[in-house]
Amino acid sequence: MSRPALLPRTAPFGDAERAHLDAALVAATPLQRAWLTGFLAGLDAAAGAPAVEAAAPAAPPRAAEPLTIVFASESGNSEKLAGDVAKLARKNGFKPKTVDFADLDVAALGREKRLVVIAATWGEGEPPARAVRAYGELMGEGAPRLDGVKFGVLALGDTSYAEFCAIGKRLDARLAELGAERVLDRVDCDLDFDKPAAEWIKGALKALAPAEPAGNVVAVDFARAAAVDADEAEVSREPVTAEVIEHVNLNSSRSDKETIHLALAFEDGAPAYEPGDSLELYPENDPALVDQILKAAGLEGDAALRQALLAERDITTLSSATIERFVKATGHEEARRLIDNGEVRAWIEGRHLVDLIETYPAKLTAAHLSEITRPLPPRAYSIASSRKEVGDEAHLTIAAVRYETHGRARSGVASVHVADRIRNGAKLKVRVKPNRHFRLPADPATDVIMVGPGTGVAPFRAFVQERRASEAPGRNWLFFGDRHFTHDFLYQLEWQDALEDGSLARIDVAFSRDQPEKIYVQDRLFEHRRQLVDWLDGGAHFYVCGDAKAMAKDVRAAVVRAYADVKALSSEAAEAAVAALEKARRYQQDVY
Repeated sequence: MSRPALLPRTAPFGDAERAHLDAALVAATPLQRAWLTGFLAGLDAAAGAPAVEAAAPAAPPRAAEPLTIVFASESGNSEKLAGDVAKLARKNGFKPKTVDFADLDVAALGREKRLVVIAATWGEGEPPARAVRAYGELMGEGAPRLDGVKFGVLALGDTSYAEFCAIGKRLDARLAELGAERVLDRVDCDLDFDKPAAEWIKGALKALAPAEPAGNVVAVDFARAAAVDADEAEVSREPVTAEVIEHVNLNSSRSDKETIHLALAFEDGAPAYEPGDSLELYPENDPALVDQILKAAGLEGDAALRQALLAERDITTLSSATIERFVKATGHEEARRLIDNGEVRAWIEGRHLVDLIETYPAKLTAAHLSEITRPLPPRAYSIASSRKEVGDEAHLTIAAVRYETHGRARSGVASVHVADRIRNGAKLKVRVKPNRHFRLPADPATDVIMVGPGTGVAPFRAFVQERRASEAPGRNWLFFGDRHFTHDFLYQLEWQDALEDGSLARIDVAFSRDQPEKIYVQDRLFEHRRQLVDWLDGGAHFYVCGDAKAMAKDVRAAVVRAYADVKALSSEAAEAAVAALEKARRYQQDVY
């Protein structure tokens, strides 16, 4: 039995147009039709179209339902997903607003009746750097009651860390403790989060939607929608192919480190990037390691599997989830005892997939290896160049990671792929990863202080190039550190040239192994604390890039100590001064 047409023959459309519109409308929900009504009316109003007499609405217009989307992000993934939620929410009749944890007013959170939280976990179960203040307030005794708030939490993490999705889990529990109503279960996402996150977002908007539409017109914020769509178009980039045109070891032959300067050229022009952004590099696994795994699994002759393990699967990460999938696939009783006895975390420390397969031999298939492993993720590296100076190129600074554990040599997947198996003329797949929270000041006259030991200096090479090319009048001060002056002074000649041409006002270095006592960048910061505080009091922006576990924390502590000493402040007042810099976006970090 055919369905009746929604559009009458008198509608001002041709037969084919009427059929297409009718097919779309008959499948739409009442809320979607209401949204379309408001959207088309807004388009006409924006274009200055003459008013058309319309039938009286069946019900009075209703305001779009407010939705607050809070994100805690370090690498940008949570922020990107928050944008995805906002875009889809707007299409479904909500009026969304996104809030960075750095800007969250915890005391006012109880006024947000519908709440989506997207939270990444950083390092060993820590919140992202920008989220520390608000996270502490929310977890503390002074947190407000959240009775009447409906919420859902999406957690991002990495199963290679023991505290997988710890921040999302804690926030989910804490919101419920404070009286908020959980309307859908939390989902914990690994690095391959796209599909599970998309499904969760759809479920969250359905769960948070009002029970019944209250009217037939949905408010549409056209300016905001256009801005979000344009912003997403800007940051949504597909991988592109780059050719290696320069591959240079920046360390001397006598160094115990190997740091590769990699210059990439692009046939159709460099992808749009800004100083502070990263470039995701899609690596391949070590062929020798792939062959070891295939031999241990008894699958040496499977060429298709070998290629998949080379380019598509993560064969180094070993996590509790990996062990569980291995046991499920093989039924291996000894491996199961690791789980039952709570010994998994201790056993996997310093081990990779090959150790698991060799230690607990089992009959494996290609399908088993696919089930056990996760997709091979790209690795992000800070871009070490400015397009204003290098044109259609992008430069990276990559330190080769090599170490030994449990009697076996190990290596970083992407870094050693670049160091050992990539040379000039090679092709790499890459993708820009924007970082809007690590940007040069909008005012070129603003001074900047940059702290980048080791490969942490990469984005500051881009900063200096950008400021030189644009003739920015602001002063630039660089703190650089590594092991040995003679062997590990990355980009030494470039920094000397920058001092001569004025694009660097000053540089202070710390080479930790060149004297009996170790000296680090944080020591140099405190040594020059009076000038440091003078620059900051004068409006300078402060940037840190590099190791998050120790260096970044020690640098921040040194700045707090500098304020306390120079201004004779209590430790609490000095901490408040640095926190104020962070809140004003004048203290920015890109740490890993």
